[in-house]
Amino acid sequence: MARKQPIHVALDIGTHAVSALVAVVDSAAPEIIGVGTAPSQGLRRGVVVNIESTVQAIQRAVREAEMMADCEIHTVVVSLSGTHVKGFNSHGMVPMKSREVTSGDVDLVLEAARAVALPTDREVLHVLPQEFSVDDQGGIRAPEGMSGVRLESRVHVLTASTASVQNVVKCCNRAGLAVAQVVLAPWASAAAVLGDEERELGVGLIDIGGGTTDFLVYQGGEVRHTTVIGLGGAQLTNDVAAGLRTPTSEAEKLKRRYGTALASSVSSDDRIEVPGVGGREPRLLSRQILAEVIEPRAEEILLLVAREASRAGVDGMLCSGVVLTGGSAELPGLAELAERVLRVPVRLGAPHDVTGLGELVQGPAFATGVGLLLLAGRGAFEVPETTGVPAGVLTRVRSRMGDWLRDFF
Repeated sequence: MARKQPIHVALDIGTHAVSALVAVVDSAAPEIIGVGTAPSQGLRRGVVVNIESTVQAIQRAVREAEMMADCEIHTVVVSLSGTHVKGFNSHGMVPMKSREVTSGDVDLVLEAARAVALPTDREVLHVLPQEFSVDDQGGIRAPEGMSGVRLESRVHVLTASTASVQNVVKCCNRAGLAVAQVVLAPWASAAAVLGDEERELGVGLIDIGGGTTDFLVYQGGEVRHTTVIGLGGAQLTNDVAAGLRTPTSEAEKLKRRYGTALASSVSSDDRIEVPGVGGREPRLLSRQILAEVIEPRAEEILLLVAREASRAGVDGMLCSGVVLTGGSAELPGLAELAERVLRVPVRLGAPHDVTGLGELVQGPAFATGVGLLLLAGRGAFEVPETTGVPAGVLTRVRSRMGDWLRDFF
């Protein structure tokens, strides 16, 4: 009989795609044993707008991951994004009963910091400690065991729309999955692509997905700022479709195959075939025209990030620069354009610290999924270990019969 293995399963529900990653957790780095992806059509700008379509995409991605990993998936850690996500810094203070900081004191001061008035339609997702102070001594990261009479904490609080969280959980439940934890997508992406030195010195993460652009800033090793902008790769595709008068599906292909964020890097002599709308004949256009359509929107997204950094006063924290990640970050020329707009060093971030089938998740599009596994493995939140039971012949037959019965009836 095959040995049962403790595993974690990450489910990244994005605007353009849903991905499921299965990894063994009894090692220093996640050992990827299963990957599944499926097109997503049930979300707009990171928010569920069609539950049935989202459920179907989740089921397809999970089924593919199960077949590759040869196990049954029951519990997942799921990502969340959208413009409804808000982050802010908070402060808490408690007196110490025993004049020595205990784990109970730390829990109490963190609870005090998160005890802020929120609208009834919002909930706290994460409370991320920044630093602690014991009496007048600040800059402490691990206060347990220190002597004093007053413990203070500074934290970054991440909140989200309760309805949006419930809809994501509902989609997973209807797909036959229990949700162990809902995690903010850019926090997960940061775990996968940022280095310790970057976090300490100060770095910005720009996660450009299909419907949103997430912006997160680390400084001193901790999260200092988070925001979500409601523009992403889908807007680039829509601009190409409208500007070149071609179907959206063809615009996406053109963007991926020939697109660039720097029109100056393309020769006007390069020609591409652009399919027409409604059965019209395809046309030959200069590839530079495609780039001239893409560049203004890409620049707008980056300018919005720059303005947000300036507004929040975190632009001075980007000492080690900015890291681009997410599926849309692979657009050629985007890093160079970002350096021009943001005026800091920029690099493309891809997942690291993965083994097994790691070559399947090396692209920036998998940063969030890999980050979910890393956070779960590091104990960043409470996640029950899922047992990956080898599927075997009977399980496969039962699954296939279930699919056949659903299709037939």
